[in-house]
Amino acid sequence: MRDTSTAAAVGAAVALAEEHGLRAREPVVLKDSYNVRVHLRPAPVVARIPTVTALGRPDPEEALRRELEVVSYLHRQGTPVVPPSALLPPGPHLRDGFAVSFWEYAEPGPPQEVTPEAAGRALAALHEALRGFPGELPHLGAALDEPAHLLRLLTDDLTPGVLDRLREGLAESGARLRARPAVPVHGDAHAGNLIAAEGGLLWNDFEESMSAPPGWDLACLLRSGRIDGAAAVRAYGADPASPELRDCLAARAVQGVIWMLARARRFPDGRPAAEDALRGWLRARG
Repeated sequence: MRDTSTAAAVGAAVALAEEHGLRAREPVVLKDSYNVRVHLRPAPVVARIPTVTALGRPDPEEALRRELEVVSYLHRQGTPVVPPSALLPPGPHLRDGFAVSFWEYAEPGPPQEVTPEAAGRALAALHEALRGFPGELPHLGAALDEPAHLLRLLTDDLTPGVLDRLREGLAESGARLRARPAVPVHGDAHAGNLIAAEGGLLWNDFEESMSAPPGWDLACLLRSGRIDGAAAVRAYGADPASPELRDCLAARAVQGVIWMLARARRFPDGRPAAEDALRGWLRARG
């Protein structure tokens, strides 16, 4: 059976880096949640290795390839993003069953609070830059296709009744979202994906980039627990109570519950929180 532990993911990234002439003498895991992110110290390079997110993607390598294309385009346009690494081929690479990409390490700047106004304006500027992206993005892929794939994996974890309710919620959201005009979006534009670096705020983590209503990213921002989401949406120039945003919030809610349940497969200590979120979602649906 393939080793899918954090140590194995880090080992795959370190081995790949060394094959390209970069020795990571002091690798440090920055985050281990839906992906493993490891700083390949002393080099200013971060490796991202999908772990939980790979469960929802039949081809995790393709998601990384799309992310690299989107971010490379934005970086060339001067958009403030964390760019792919220039010290070795950014990928995506495959090693020991893991997909791996390499990114520039964003040196933390002075401690600063990401204000709602700054987040809203940053998202408006990002959407403007994304409109020129020349490549193809999956229509509602992260919003609908990935959760649907996860539900097939969760069949043994949930009762048939709960599975049916989640499928119904996803289908209802899909019908509403498909009826709305779509543009390129970040896909996971919550305040936690704005990094306070030395040069200012940088957008990070574009692996869920897709074609969707702009309200999808606004729903991510609105649901963020780090800032006043409604104020951020207003700073963007949108109405937090708009019908589009209401539909996107409903879709984001069911997507989030499904991902939490999937994450609990790798991190069992997260199952109580996932089950609480599921119960809350079911109550809200009545």
